[in-house]
Amino acid sequence: MRTGAAAGHQGCYHEAVCYGSDEELLAVVRPFLLDGVSAGEPTMVALGERTAALVRAVLPGNAPVSFLAPVAPDTRPTVAIRAYRRILDTLVADGARQIRVLGELHPMAFGATWDWWARYEAAMNRVYDEYPLWSVCAYDLRATPAAVLADVARTHPRLVTGGGRRVPSPGYRDPVEYLAEPRLAPVDPLQLTPPVVELLDPTPVQARAAVSAADDGRLPVNAVEDLVVAVSEAVTNALRHGRPPVCLRLWLGVDRIVVTVSDGGSGPADPFAGLVPPAGDTPGGLGLWITHQSCSHVTMQRAAGAFTLRLTAGNPHFLA
Repeated sequence: MRTGAAAGHQGCYHEAVCYGSDEELLAVVRPFLLDGVSAGEPTMVALGERTAALVRAVLPGNAPVSFLAPVAPDTRPTVAIRAYRRILDTLVADGARQIRVLGELHPMAFGATWDWWARYEAAMNRVYDEYPLWSVCAYDLRATPAAVLADVARTHPRLVTGGGRRVPSPGYRDPVEYLAEPRLAPVDPLQLTPPVVELLDPTPVQARAAVSAADDGRLPVNAVEDLVVAVSEAVTNALRHGRPPVCLRLWLGVDRIVVTVSDGGSGPADPFAGLVPPAGDTPGGLGLWITHQSCSHVTMQRAAGAFTLRLTAGNPHFLA
């Protein structure tokens, strides 16, 4: 039996607490965690160092609350989904009737890579829906940009006020609708310069060779190898499922390599493409899932008569 505000709910109960002071945060999360402990529910925290210390200080020393590793700046949403699903699978197999998780994103996520974390927050409402999960996502109003907070309201069905009052989010959108919307990710400054490589209708072999040849040792070998795989998958998808022409462009920066693969199609029909493994034989689904695990950042841009996948290896935080 589920407890608290999530009593009677099926699937993922997804909330956001947007707080303006440490006291407001603790007033919400302390009862959330201790009520979970009292009910015998697995209760977990995934916060940054400062916030985790605040929460630890208001919990009894013997409270069986698990503190997980926080989301690091280089965490990839697809990898986070895989990791959480493994944890949730184990807890449900052990008999958990409800699982409480309090988490937050690293502030670096609010910059150039926010688009794929916004997709993650929306997808949470479906990809964890097979679990009795009650998730509270914490956002500090003192450090979160207004545009990010607008997406928070649109991706969380419920908001928690500093006083602990739970209200439906007036801006919430169904994840299928939200993920289908065009999203404009910030343009990497490298893309404002001429590309080092530009290929029209390349084969996957030619694409792999171009990325390998462009590497001059500025990135770790494994990062370049992962990018080679991702670009190969992107070109294969564009040739098989997109429309000609297919164009590959590559830029080199001091700390990153950026590659775009464009075609004349409309992109994947599955709004969750890239975030979770494809169901059945969804066109291009597996390739996109691979690219989202292999790259430091992936954006999907749709325009009239064009779809562009941007793949970044190295440091994607050019807005930081």
